[in-house]
Amino acid sequence: MMETSVPLTDLRRASGRASRTDGEGSVQVQLDPSLKIGNAKVFAIYGKGGIGKSTTSSNLSAAFSHMGKRVLQIGCDPKHDSTFTLTKKMLPTVIDVLETVDFHAEELRPEDFVFPGYNGVMCVEAGGPPAGTGCGGYVVGQTVKLLKEHHLLEDTDVVIFDVLGDVVCGGFAAPLQHADRALIVTANDFDSIFAMNRIVQAIGAKAKNYNVRLGGVIANRSAGTDQIDKYNAQIGLKLAAHFPDLDAIRRSRLKKSTLFEMEESPELEAVKKEYMRLAAALWLGAEPMAAVPMKDRDIFDLLGFD
Repeated sequence: MMETSVPLTDLRRASGRASRTDGEGSVQVQLDPSLKIGNAKVFAIYGKGGIGKSTTSSNLSAAFSHMGKRVLQIGCDPKHDSTFTLTKKMLPTVIDVLETVDFHAEELRPEDFVFPGYNGVMCVEAGGPPAGTGCGGYVVGQTVKLLKEHHLLEDTDVVIFDVLGDVVCGGFAAPLQHADRALIVTANDFDSIFAMNRIVQAIGAKAKNYNVRLGGVIANRSAGTDQIDKYNAQIGLKLAAHFPDLDAIRRSRLKKSTLFEMEESPELEAVKKEYMRLAAALWLGAEPMAAVPMKDRDIFDLLGFD
């Protein structure tokens, strides 16, 4: 595959100049100015692996669609299951389809890599390089390039990047170069908050050169938020939404469904209303947050570890 044979230094040249201005020692992929997404509101969803980012992203996409917005969700994970509940199937990735045409992108049609999902949400799975090789930033860049070449971003109101786990290397931090706001999904526990702190660092680094800003924290799979609230108060973050640990949410994934397609119940109705409230707030403009991340040792001290 192409990305396994191209040196990382060449990928950086192809994506723009290498720079250290994103942070001390940084060699992150730079955004090609011609690949800016345009007028759509762009959100990047980050968080610890397994925390429910794809479920959160898909239901947020569904909520925006119920507001009448034209939505595009881009999964940025080699596992390529971000859009599973929207499309009811595993989609081929952009890298998969590029490989079928020997990376001659001009031979592709939009329907080769963009697929309709629930309530008109358009779905793309960027995929990723093989384990231990290539660059996630290259994959994201190629995906945005294809979407622009086929004019698929011109009629889009909202773009949601659902990004791999808590990997905040230059490659998988690449969606931050396109986003207006970054949202962090976390549970009310130490490991999730520790990962969130690292993501806050990555967003701060990208904010030096790009428009991305923190848009808030989404508490997921959590009955309470006391630990999240303690951390947020310490660094200057705010809770944007709170979704409890409901069995109906777990079952929605097994049923290949968004929450908006599940059988009605009072608990589920409350969750759907929270998603609609979050989508409306984000559309109106999430207040940017200038959070200052903590040192690792300070997080242990704050959350009660000796």
